Amino acid sequence: MEESILVFMAALPVYLIVLLGPILRRTGTLTPEMDKGIMSMAVHLFFPCLILDKLLGAEVLRDAGVVATSMGIGFCLILAATGIAWAVGPLLGLKKGSGRRTFAVAGGLQNYGYIAIPLVAYLFPSDDVMAVLFIHNLGVELAMWTLGLMLLSGIASPSPKVLLKGPIIAVVIGIFLLQTGLDHWVPSVLSMSFSMLGACAVPVSLLLVGTVVYDLMGKVKFDWKIGIGGIVVRLGVVTVLFLLVAKFVPMPVELQQVLVVQAALPSAMFPIVLSRHYGGRTDVAMIVVLATTIASLLTMPLVISFGQRWVGV
Repeated sequence: MEESILVFMAALPVYLIVLLGPILRRTGTLTPEMDKGIMSMAVHLFFPCLILDKLLGAEVLRDAGVVATSMGIGFCLILAATGIAWAVGPLLGLKKGSGRRTFAVAGGLQNYGYIAIPLVAYLFPSDDVMAVLFIHNLGVELAMWTLGLMLLSGIASPSPKVLLKGPIIAVVIGIFLLQTGLDHWVPSVLSMSFSMLGACAVPVSLLLVGTVVYDLMGKVKFDWKIGIGGIVVRLGVVTVLFLLVAKFVPMPVELQQVLVVQAALPSAMFPIVLSRHYGGRTDVAMIVVLATTIASLLTMPLVISFGQRWVGV
């Protein structure tokens, strides 16, 4: 019980910052016109700096096997989770063209960044664990920008340009520097700059998530069937899948720790934005995100505390 309370306390600041977003929007402090610039700065500056800050010097990632395993498991778990959500869609009355594809992406993609980063930092305060998290997340990103985009847009072969994102480029650069040993030559003043700018990544992004939720709240009619279906898939079936993989698939202990946290996370909020731009059902994504996020306040502490004991991390 004490472990569950500690996990809840670690997650609480994340939700408080998200709740601050609507307040800033309501008071006119953070206007819709500011969103694009701030989001671009977060994606192309803050997050790359955060990633490089945590990757450079991470000894665990000098092992190419650890890098390949972390990326591969991140990619394959998203494929499996999306497939599960796709299969459940028709049971909720969702068909292709009427929300099934959006439900598959929203139900299959966990909040692998905004919530995972502060949780991992709190529960496993090791630069090696955080570095493995970002490599795992690269696999997730690859799955999201290939399978996820193909599902939402109906385009069978998305442009390679969609992978030219700041965080992906930063991970690739970080891996290259680590594998070649060139990270030792990065000036300390540059490392300090990465650290200072990277500290802005998560809170700024969480504020923007809060503003998006606020903008859509009055426009979406909550469908309980979709909401409960999202909870069952994301916080039930997929959670069990992640924990089984963490327990029985050979992998570094750092990756096991990452997967225990990933198993408990609600649906990612980014599919709300993706569905808006790539022809999906924004209302379906919104319902799944809201339902799983609220439910995770109760389930996340329990899943993580149980997962730590069961997996042995």
